[in-house]
Amino acid sequence: MKLLVTGRDGQVGAELVHALAALGEVIATDRAALDLADPEAIRRVLRETKPEVIVNAAAYTAVDRAEAEAGLALKINGDAPGLLAEEARRLGALLVHYSTDYVFDGEKAAPYVEDDPTHPLGVYGRTKLAGERAIAASGARHLILRTSWVYGARGRNFLMAILARARSGQPLRVVADQVGAPTSSAAIARATAELLKIVAGFSGAEGLYHFTAAGETSWHGFAQAIVAGAGLKVDVAPIATSEYPTAARRPKNSRLDNGKLARAFGLRLPDWRSQLDEVMRQLPG
Repeated sequence: MKLLVTGRDGQVGAELVHALAALGEVIATDRAALDLADPEAIRRVLRETKPEVIVNAAAYTAVDRAEAEAGLALKINGDAPGLLAEEARRLGALLVHYSTDYVFDGEKAAPYVEDDPTHPLGVYGRTKLAGERAIAASGARHLILRTSWVYGARGRNFLMAILARARSGQPLRVVADQVGAPTSSAAIARATAELLKIVAGFSGAEGLYHFTAAGETSWHGFAQAIVAGAGLKVDVAPIATSEYPTAARRPKNSRLDNGKLARAFGLRLPDWRSQLDEVMRQLPG
C-alpha cells in the first residue's frame, strides 16, 4: 500500500510517519513539498505520487490568528481538503482527514454525536467545517475524524506551554469552565493505523467519526495533571473563560461521543490520563 501523509513536521504528522510505516510505503510531505494553500501543488503531487491512501494531517491551527487571516485559513482548512478529495476520487484512493470539536458551539449539555447540528464560534471552526463539507460532497472514499485538544511531546501545544511556565516557577491560572478530552498525537496516529488496517481494503465504512481520548477534564484539570506528572510544585489556580480573553471564542463543551467509532470498528482510544502518562515519559530530561 502506498500512503501519502501531509504535514509531516506537525504533531500528528510526525507520529503518523512512524505509525503507518508497517502498512506500506509512506510518502510524507512538508509545506515545502506540498503547500496546501497552492491548488496546483496539490494536484501535481497527488498525480505524481498516485497514493492509495491520503492522510491529511496538515491544517491551519492558529485559532486566534485565524480571526485576522480568514482567507488563508479557508484555503488550507476548507479549500485544500476539497481538492484532496477530488484527487482521491480521481485516483480511487481513500482520504483520511482530521477535523475538530470547534465545529460545535459548546452549548450542548452532553457529549456531541456526529449528527448534532454544527455551529462554529470562530474562523478556525468555520473553515474546518467547510473542509468537512467539501470532502463529504466530493464523492471520494473518506474518513473524517474529529478530534480535540491535541498535544504531544514535541512542537507548540498546551502541555509544552504549561511545562515551560511551571518549570520557571511562575504560578498558573488556567481556564476551568471548558471541558473536553486531551488527545495525544501519538494515540491519534496509532488509532489511525489500526483504522486503516480495517477499512483500507474495502469500501462501505467511510464517513464521519468522533476520534478522541476516553474520559474528560477541564483545561485546569489537564494542567494540574501535567504539573503533578512532572513532579513540580506550582500553584494551578482555576479561572473562568471570561478572565482569559482571546481573539477567538472557544466552545465550553468540547466533549465528543466516540460511540459510533466503537460500534463500527471496535476501536476505542485510551483514556486521556494514560495518554498523558505515556507522553510525559517521552519528554527529555
